[in-house]
Amino acid sequence: MKINKLLEIIRDRKLKMPKDSYVASLFRLGEDRIIQKVGEETVEVVIAVKNENKQRIVSEVADLLFHLLILLVSSNITLSDIEKELESRN
Repeated sequence: MKINKLLEIIRDRKLKMPKDSYVASLFRLGEDRIIQKVGEETVEVVIAVKNENKQRIVSEVADLLFHLLILLVSSNITLSDIEKELESRN
C-alpha cells in the first residue's frame, strides 16, 4: 500500500471513529497509547535488526511506520512538514 493511501485511511478513521477499527481505538485511547505503540514497535525493529532477519525487519519497520503515521495524524503533522525539515538539513 502506498503511504499516502494509508494516511488517507488513517485520517478517515480519525474523522469517522468506527467502532471496529484498530486505528480509531488508538485515537480513542489517546496520545499516550499511540506513543506507547511507537515505542514498542521501535524496540521490535531493533531486535529484528540485531537478529539479522530481513523479513522480520521489513515486517517490523512496516508496523513502526504505520504507528508513526498514526502519531503524525494525531499530532496534526503532515508528511510535507517532515519533508520540509529534511530539506532544511541538506
